[in-house]
Amino acid sequence: MWKEFKEFAFQGNVVDLAVAVVIGAAFNAIVTSFVDHIITPLIGMLAGGIDFTGLKITVGNAEVMYGSFIQSFVDFLIIAFSIFMAIRILNKFRRKEEEEEDEVDAQEQLLTEIRDLLKEQNGQN
Repeated sequence: MWKEFKEFAFQGNVVDLAVAVVIGAAFNAIVTSFVDHIITPLIGMLAGGIDFTGLKITVGNAEVMYGSFIQSFVDFLIIAFSIFMAIRILNKFRRKEEEEEDEVDAQEQLLTEIRDLLKEQNGQN
């Protein structure tokens, strides 16, 4: 059983997943800081400083803090949009690199065809 556990725990996919979780946590800290300290203040300034966290309803002895939920949802939308824009920019750079590679491949293919044609002509003469 110990041998099976070691094989499972140290298998490539599990280690890759662990690395992804750690990197994801670090990335989460960066994104959260970016949203909390840069994006949210700018949006708050544009929206007139709206803060939903103080909204609540008192029902008997309990306070229903629905404003915190709304604020969390707004924060989620801001984070999701920020990540979408970052991924969009990265994909644009990737596409540009792929297009450049395709151009080089097309040129290589054309040069190979020219070389082969020249070889055929030299072989026939």
